[in-house]
Amino acid sequence: MPEGQILAAGTTAPDFSLKSAPDKTVRLSDFRGKPVVLAFYPADWSPVCGDQMALYNEMREEFEELDAQVLGISVDGAWCHAAFAKDRKIRFPLLSDFEPKGAISRAYGAYRADDGVSERALFVLDADGVIRWSHLSPPAVNPGADGIFRALESLPRRDGQSRVDATRDTAPEARA
Repeated sequence: MPEGQILAAGTTAPDFSLKSAPDKTVRLSDFRGKPVVLAFYPADWSPVCGDQMALYNEMREEFEELDAQVLGISVDGAWCHAAFAKDRKIRFPLLSDFEPKGAISRAYGAYRADDGVSERALFVLDADGVIRWSHLSPPAVNPGADGIFRALESLPRRDGQSRVDATRDTAPEARA
């Protein structure tokens, strides 16, 4: 896959097993049955990445209302993620695509070989692990959460009902 071209909607998301802590591993397949947001990002301690992960952390309740699991992924090591998550009080898994460096980022078309980091790429997966929305942002631009929420709200639930409560405010200006 050419650099700068991420996996498109309709593609089955490649499964992976990555460290979320020095002694804990997370598999994407563990989340089958619920929507998943994959947020690839360049580095834990960069200003834009810190703001982006903090935004998703602040919106945890909105993600939970939509039964969605957020997973942050970068090439930083598990110890770096642990320190960053503790410092920023991040309450969703930050996964280490450290060794082999960027292998999962590459599988999703979200690796910047010239810089040796993950792209700032977002993927919304449905309950069956199929990519339903993807977005590539320039490295210096925080993509926010509007696109993620629109994609999540468009997914049907397993019971066929809408994920959006008709009384809930979903105007773009209501979210960062």
